[in-house]
Amino acid sequence: MSIEPATHQPNAPDKHDHGKSDNLELIFSLTCGALLVVGWLGPKLGIVPGWLSILLLVGAYIFGGFFALKEAIEKVADAKFEIDFLMLVAAAGAAILGAWAEGALLLFLFSLGHALEHYAMGRATRAIQALAELAPDSALVRRNGETVEMRIENIQLGDIVVVRSNERLPVDGVVTAGESSVNQAPITGESAPVDKRPLPGTSVAEIEAAGPQHKVFAGSINGSGSLDIYVTRLSSESALARVVKLVSEAETRQSPTQTFIKRFEKIFVPLVIALAVLTGFSWLFLDEAPSESFYRAMAVLVAASPCALAIATPSAILSGIARAANGGVLIKGGAPLEALGGLNAIAFDKTGTLTIGEPKVVDIVAFEGADGRALLATAAAVEAFSDHPLARAIVAAAREKDLPKGPEAAEFQSLTGKGVSAMVGGELVLIGKPAMFDGESGPAMPETLAREVDTLFDTGRTMMVVAQGGRFLGAIGLMDTPRPATKRVIAQIRKLGITRMMMISGDNHRVANAIARDLGLDEAFGDLMPDDKVAKIKELKQQGGVAMVGDGVNDAPAMTNANVGIAMGAAGSDVALETADIALMADNLDTLPFAVGLSRATSRNIRQNLWVSLGVVAVLVPATLFGVGIGPAILLHEGSTLIVVGNALRLLAYRDEQSPAHV
Repeated sequence: MSIEPATHQPNAPDKHDHGKSDNLELIFSLTCGALLVVGWLGPKLGIVPGWLSILLLVGAYIFGGFFALKEAIEKVADAKFEIDFLMLVAAAGAAILGAWAEGALLLFLFSLGHALEHYAMGRATRAIQALAELAPDSALVRRNGETVEMRIENIQLGDIVVVRSNERLPVDGVVTAGESSVNQAPITGESAPVDKRPLPGTSVAEIEAAGPQHKVFAGSINGSGSLDIYVTRLSSESALARVVKLVSEAETRQSPTQTFIKRFEKIFVPLVIALAVLTGFSWLFLDEAPSESFYRAMAVLVAASPCALAIATPSAILSGIARAANGGVLIKGGAPLEALGGLNAIAFDKTGTLTIGEPKVVDIVAFEGADGRALLATAAAVEAFSDHPLARAIVAAAREKDLPKGPEAAEFQSLTGKGVSAMVGGELVLIGKPAMFDGESGPAMPETLAREVDTLFDTGRTMMVVAQGGRFLGAIGLMDTPRPATKRVIAQIRKLGITRMMMISGDNHRVANAIARDLGLDEAFGDLMPDDKVAKIKELKQQGGVAMVGDGVNDAPAMTNANVGIAMGAAGSDVALETADIALMADNLDTLPFAVGLSRATSRNIRQNLWVSLGVVAVLVPATLFGVGIGPAILLHEGSTLIVVGNALRLLAYRDEQSPAHV
């Protein structure tokens, strides 16, 4: 499969050749069916002589058994006796007995099942390949004062790509000019377009710190505005190209069920052959002709061949992975897809995952008649000299409220670990943690103010107390606010059957508890260093298994140690793409319910397929031993294969009913 949309890799399978092969197999199967119908019904209707009927049925054998024989020869050469071999032996046995029509029916249904199986696999694979075709082959590039059209593989880092309205974006980068709404659903699964605006600069630090309002991804669809995009990734390294590559690799990573079935087949097929041989010699012990025993042996071969079992899991897994990729979720193989479907516990990182990751002013507590606006203006005047995240939040809050400009601060000092000080209007202003105002480091905080501060602290606020000229103006409460969708997403996941959800955070335990309660989580663990998070995940893993959701950077060790690591914002994070078992391409949790629901649907699909395939074998083997013929065995057995294939294909149409957007 080609990773770069505009180029073809020599070693990659050609999707068109693959499609032609599938079509040829289906044509051969249908030809087999047509010859079977004419060869069987012709003599009964008196329109085909007996000798021609046999020739038509032989032709049905040739067309129906061609691909099965080809595959069986390759496997037998490697000393593997698998399903194709059993089918061919059964068909040959039917011909020896003169039951040409029954043997041709077996080959027709088996070849039709194979063709539909390959169709199912091909459709899932084409759904993945379609991702690679989302990005255009060429783009308008502004270079050396000229705008020229260029193949995307020739675009270099730092080039400026011009994207007109309603065009697909050809590259990953940041917007440097223009404003527009961009539909990122093909890459991130986000249901609503994301507004984009220019990034002030393109230094390495500015690009790394750029938010989602500045970043764009190849394959997205531009809205009504034109954009200039500064290229930050080559076409071969774009989020889209890496998703295609990783999903393609995921096809070869087997789930535990697939691994078990492979081992099961290696034991089961020789046992079936042994049972058929013993049944073939049952005339030595039973009062029946050798031909009857041989016929029963052939029926046993048909009944016991686990055709549906062989396709039950891989078809469901591949369909699930393909559907996830089209919904903005990257699942790296059958193992994490199946594992997530069986878990009942999820642990979330707090900062940047459940919350926005940036503190905001949420409370202004004016003390003893002080003016709240004046309190915020004074604090902002001092904090303007600091680059601390809390200081930036206070300055931003003052700017949002459009406060009148007061006296400027002077003689700014940072009191490490406690707060800051400066002179404002000739008076000393102190801003810091409540612990700073203990009577030693600073003036003692009045008891009434201390109670208010403590109450807000218990609700998850980070409190900054402000004093000026020896008197207290009050306090400012800041909080890393939850993402708007977090509470809704958690409720959706709970409806899907996840019974235990928790937060693990490095924040103060009381803060973590307060946020967890507000979001509807079951519990919270705070004051955890990175090593503590790993230890907690290992503990939860032993209690029945857990998935860990984080941003893929600080949380990588914890995610690696969880049963399933889920990273969000993977479209813009190399670390997230590399470390996670499952990656949510968007920088939000909206696709998490979709991922959980799809994994559970895939697990159910696999169980349904296994019950159908094993159930048919369990019923048919005893039935054939007691006299059920080859014809009914063929219809029931190969019919179960068609049911399994159709059931797996349903996953390609999976919709997240919990989400208003139906991902």
